[in-house]
Amino acid sequence: MAISAPLRPLALTMGEPAGIGPDVTLAAWFARRERDLPAFYCLTDPDALRHRAALLGLDVPIETVAQDEAVEAFDRVLPVVRLEGKADAAPGQPERLAAHGVIEAIARAVGDVRAGLASAIVTNPINKKALYDAGFQHPGHTEFLGMLSAAWSGMPARPVMMLAGPGLRAVPATIHVPISAVPKLLTEEAIVATARTIDHDMRRRFGIATPRIAVAGLNPHAGEGGVMGTEDDAVIRPAVARLRAEGIDAVGPLAPDTMFHAAARARYDVALCMYHDQALIPTKTIAFAETVNVTLGLPFIRTSPDHGTAFDIAGTGAADFSSLAAALRLADELARHEADYIAEHAAEADRRIA
Repeated sequence: MAISAPLRPLALTMGEPAGIGPDVTLAAWFARRERDLPAFYCLTDPDALRHRAALLGLDVPIETVAQDEAVEAFDRVLPVVRLEGKADAAPGQPERLAAHGVIEAIARAVGDVRAGLASAIVTNPINKKALYDAGFQHPGHTEFLGMLSAAWSGMPARPVMMLAGPGLRAVPATIHVPISAVPKLLTEEAIVATARTIDHDMRRRFGIATPRIAVAGLNPHAGEGGVMGTEDDAVIRPAVARLRAEGIDAVGPLAPDTMFHAAARARYDVALCMYHDQALIPTKTIAFAETVNVTLGLPFIRTSPDHGTAFDIAGTGAADFSSLAAALRLADELARHEADYIAEHAAEADRRIA
C-alpha cells in the first residue's frame, strides 16, 4: 500500500557525546543517498560534531539551522539545531556537565514534535551513569520519555518497548528485571494492557489493519499442562482469552522454542514475549545490525538504534551506523502511516456527520 508523501524532518537527539552517537550520525548523513535516508536534523553542539567529523576524517559540512529549514538543507549539509547546554566530550570519556545537554536534546525533540516542527524522534544511545551523576531522576530513556508524554497529554503514560527488525517484531512484557522477578510481574492485567497498546500502535503507526499477536508462554513448552509451571494456564491463557473477546487477534500461550523459526513467524505480525531475553535474543539473532528499538504507547513516535554508547570504539571509525539508518527509516515510515491513519479516520468521521 502506498503511503503519504514525506513529512516534516525527523528530530535526532545527540545521545551521549562521548559515545558513538556522533560517529553514527555523521556516517548516516554521509551515506544518506546510498541508504535513501529521510531528512533529519540533529539536536547537538555543532562544534562538537565538527570535531568528531575531523577526528574520523569525514568531510561532512555541518550547518546550524531552524527546524523548518532542515528538509531543504539536508541534501547539502548535516542540519544541526544548537543546544543551549554543553554537549561536548572526548571519545570514551563521558563528562558530567555534558549530561545536561543530553537531557536537553531529548526534551527539546519531544517539544519539536509537539509543536509540529518534527514528525518523529530518533534517539541516539545515552549513558545512564553519566546522567545519574548529573542528577537525572529517571530509571532510563524510556521512563523520561514517559514523563514527557504525561506532561504532553495530561495522562499517565505506559511506554511499551518493541524490538523491530526485518524478520521479527517482538515486545517483552517485562524488561530490565531479574528472571526470578518475572513470574510475579506477569499478571493477567499487565499482559492485556501491553497487548492493547501493541494492537493500537500496529494499526495506527504500522499500517496493519488487523494485527496478529503471538503470545509466548513463560515456561518450557508453555507449561505443558502445568507439568512445567502453572503461569501459562493460570495467567497467560486467560489474558489471551480476554484479548480475543475484545476483538484483538491474539493466540497463545505458544511454546517459545518453536515460535521463532521462519514458518512460525509468517503466521503473526508481532510476538508478545514474557521477559527481556525471550524477545531480544531472537530479534538480534535474526538481524542484529538492522534491529530498531521502538517505543509504543506514547503520543509521539520514537525509535532508537538497538545498541549502546560503545565507548571503546567511539571516535575510531569502527562503529556500524546500520541500526541508526534503520531507526531513521522506520521512524519516517511510522510517521507516514500515522498521517494516513489520521486522515482516513477524519474522512470517516466527516462521512458519518454528512
